[in-house]
Amino acid sequence: MDIGGTLDNFTRVISLRRVQYCLTSKAFSMLDSSYKDEKEAFVSGMTGSTVTHINLLSSVALASIFVMYCAQTRTKISLNSISISWLILVLPLLLSMTLFANWPATLFLLISAPGCLLLLIQRKESGTPLPSNLKSPTTPDPSSQEFHTAPRVEPLPSLTIYRAHMLLITCLAILAVDFPVFPRSLVKCETYGVSLMDIGVGSFVFSGGIASAMPLIKTPSHLAAPLIPKMLRAMRKSLPIILLGIVRVLLVKGTEYPEHVSEYGVHWNFFITLALVPIMEVLLHPMMIRVSVTAIGIVVAIIQQLLLSKYSLYVLNAPRVDLISANKEGIVSLPGYFAIHLLGLTTGLLLLPPSPSYFRRIQRSLRNHSLNDTELAQRYGVRQNDKTATELSGYSILWWVLMGLCSLFKLDGGNGVSRRMVNISYIFWICAYNVSFILAYLVLDMVFFPSPSTTRKSKKQLDGTSISSSPAASPAAIPHPLLDAVNKNGLVVFLVANVGTGLINLTIPTMYTSDLWAMIILCGYSYAICIMAWVLRGVRLRL
Repeated sequence: MDIGGTLDNFTRVISLRRVQYCLTSKAFSMLDSSYKDEKEAFVSGMTGSTVTHINLLSSVALASIFVMYCAQTRTKISLNSISISWLILVLPLLLSMTLFANWPATLFLLISAPGCLLLLIQRKESGTPLPSNLKSPTTPDPSSQEFHTAPRVEPLPSLTIYRAHMLLITCLAILAVDFPVFPRSLVKCETYGVSLMDIGVGSFVFSGGIASAMPLIKTPSHLAAPLIPKMLRAMRKSLPIILLGIVRVLLVKGTEYPEHVSEYGVHWNFFITLALVPIMEVLLHPMMIRVSVTAIGIVVAIIQQLLLSKYSLYVLNAPRVDLISANKEGIVSLPGYFAIHLLGLTTGLLLLPPSPSYFRRIQRSLRNHSLNDTELAQRYGVRQNDKTATELSGYSILWWVLMGLCSLFKLDGGNGVSRRMVNISYIFWICAYNVSFILAYLVLDMVFFPSPSTTRKSKKQLDGTSISSSPAASPAAIPHPLLDAVNKNGLVVFLVANVGTGLINLTIPTMYTSDLWAMIILCGYSYAICIMAWVLRGVRLRL
């Protein structure tokens, strides 16, 4: 064997590799601006997919919860390990938008199959709650201040799961979109169309509307409180988000990071929209005493569409010559996102209190100047999930029908859904999608963790005060630790995901990454997000 010749050949190969590496590095640095243009083109000009396709993709999240509930109720396997949690609850979401994006129904069946097999196993005995525990924790002490203000708003697992899954899908998509493994049909549409990423921004606003219902439920007199102090509080809460929006603008401009200007404009971004809609809501509180919040939201949606009928060409064609025209998309879309926020608030007012009729009772009491917090606490002491599910079903049908009518009679201008301008079809689509999936999560909760049967109004006399008795909540209905962690630290998780996405894009040319390496990077990224959320929740990490 000619060892000398072999070494010479090896040396030549190494030298050639060094030259190739240097040339490649130099070429990449020289083509930075060209790569930025290619990257922007990579996510621009898209026309989207179909509503059915998006619903099938999203149903994979339901399948993962179905499997988790089957395992919880039929096996003794601990699901509190971060790795098992990621495998069951996060990996299916990632697969649905990448490798299985064109076969979502297949993935749904593959994930659901183990759960169906687990259903053949007898359900675990959960035990019978002691009589002494039947009053706690849902019934407050009649002598406490809490009893005399409003019924306690218990954590709702279905809402926690919905918010966590929405956030996880968004965090996964904002990085996955930069890799070829993410189909272009799922990228945000340029002007008209529907896609998975078009759902994200609207769902964030809708979810924020749901959360805005909390002060109206916990403090029934909040609507009638003085407007100026409420405005100042809303502005203080929104200030950090506005600052984040400003910081994002500075970072994007300073690093020349690829951006899609036609999405919101040159300086506007989603954080600014997210910060403004709660402030706008407070301005309508006096009106909400006398008018249905649903009606207000629909009227705002109609006004938005009327404005678009006049200004849509301005949004699409006007040159960016000043501050207003530079941010025309963000400004014009703001009333539409406000309508989504209000209709999300409607959903929160149905979902959060013990009964879906609770807020309607508050409105009547405020109109008649006869608000009695103690009576409200007595009347609505037991959560009525069956009634909530019934009303959510009605709203789900309503939004889908309205979206269909807008398309059929071309009430949206005739071009279909537009996230860029947030037209009326987009507003109703976001509402229909979110209400439908919240309802689906709630039904899963009701099927797997049914409440013990109780009489309609089981009254007990305690110190002369009549209160409703209610069963203790089942421990099994507590949200999964990972999803609870993501939900409770949503803003931090979203910020870290954005920073991680930026660092990865500045480190590697994602456009030219193979599907194998893309999946490895995305799996590591999603796992790191889960660990971060878990640690923030203060739970001991179990791998």
